[in-house]
Amino acid sequence: MSTQKIYDIIGVGIGPFNLGLACLTDPIEEIDALFLDKSDGFDWHPGMLLESTTLQIPFMADLVTLADPTSPFSFLNYVKKQGRMYSFYIKENFLVLRNEYNKYCQWVVEQLSTLQFSSEVTYIVFDEKTELYQVTKKNTSTQKIDTLLTKKLVFGTGTTPYIPSSALPIKDKVIHTANYIQSKERLQQSSSVTVLGSGQSAAEVFYDLLSEIDNFDYSLNWITRSSRFFPMEYGKLTLEMTSPEYVDYFFGLDKKKRTALLQDHKHLYKGINEDLINEIFDLIYAKKLMNKELNISLRTNSTLVNSAASGDKVKLAFRQEEEGKYYQHETDLVLAATGYKAQMPTFIHGIEHLLRIDHQGNFNANRNYTVDHVGNSIFVQNAELNTHGFVTPDLGMGAYRNSYIIREITGKEYYPIEEKIAFQKFSVSADEEIDQPNAILENALTEV
Repeated sequence: MSTQKIYDIIGVGIGPFNLGLACLTDPIEEIDALFLDKSDGFDWHPGMLLESTTLQIPFMADLVTLADPTSPFSFLNYVKKQGRMYSFYIKENFLVLRNEYNKYCQWVVEQLSTLQFSSEVTYIVFDEKTELYQVTKKNTSTQKIDTLLTKKLVFGTGTTPYIPSSALPIKDKVIHTANYIQSKERLQQSSSVTVLGSGQSAAEVFYDLLSEIDNFDYSLNWITRSSRFFPMEYGKLTLEMTSPEYVDYFFGLDKKKRTALLQDHKHLYKGINEDLINEIFDLIYAKKLMNKELNISLRTNSTLVNSAASGDKVKLAFRQEEEGKYYQHETDLVLAATGYKAQMPTFIHGIEHLLRIDHQGNFNANRNYTVDHVGNSIFVQNAELNTHGFVTPDLGMGAYRNSYIIREITGKEYYPIEEKIAFQKFSVSADEEIDQPNAILENALTEV
């Protein structure tokens, strides 16, 4: 009589975070892990793999290095294996090309036996008698159904492209930046393109279209609801906020304060590389110098409130937020750099009663990245923004989170977990706190 295999971990989704977890669990003998993804293979944001664009983080923020610098799955080992170590050294640039990061991850995938692509998780239930999760998966090629057993789950299903509701009436004329490369020819064959958004993706596609504008003679517009085209903050003391102790600090705040801080922290993870902002300005200046007829427009403080089709064109209604005035803008196509949003996976319906979900329908994660009520068996990757803060999608914190998850699952610290890395303090400790702000003054007067 055969006994079905029981996994220690099944990870759902194979993006950079779960891929990093697969790397770090691979050498640990006591962990039998399996990672599933419905895609046919690993391809990280293929629609934005422009030739010269880079990540906004250093190469050390790869899948493993910040947890284990000796790992064979490091980016530097990949570069060495490709025969590019000296070229990378001479290049003297900490920022990795996005194409190269994608190829690095694909190289890692080839080294691991714990990954299964074309495997869509369709349903999960929990057996209280065995205390095991039953994971139903479908092979997307053969349609074969299998059920697997596991002690722990790690959800890394990622985010999906977001289109604002005000643009849905013209959705056939809206292209999300996730599909930019595939749609670039269609965009350039139109007579007018309008980019919505103010983050790095918006800047990259605007610059790319701007570079070739005089070859195709389209008008190019860039409109954002932000008050300005703001740069990402890279100050070293600001970067200390991507730290374990800031996660602790943020997690300890009340929900209202955390929500407010996430709005305030946009400059920390939603801004544009400052060099790119300057390159865009310089390129507009140079092109306008040579061809004053080029139709290029940039507008801020503009929120899209409605849209409608008008023949081959679309009409967009905006509200200028500072003036409180409305205006209309006409264009052929809209290129939406409007970001991504996490969606609750459909396969959780069978275990939804076991999960911590807030009133907004988001996972309400515990500090240890679990989302089950007991707090020891269902972990999430990049789904805890509302509880752990802006570092949640940061690739540089992936190795830290994975080290933390591995310790929670095994009870052992296979990878040393830093608790304090910042020179600054974020919170008031118990021995520092005073009851009344004027207590110090009263004590000083008594001593005198």
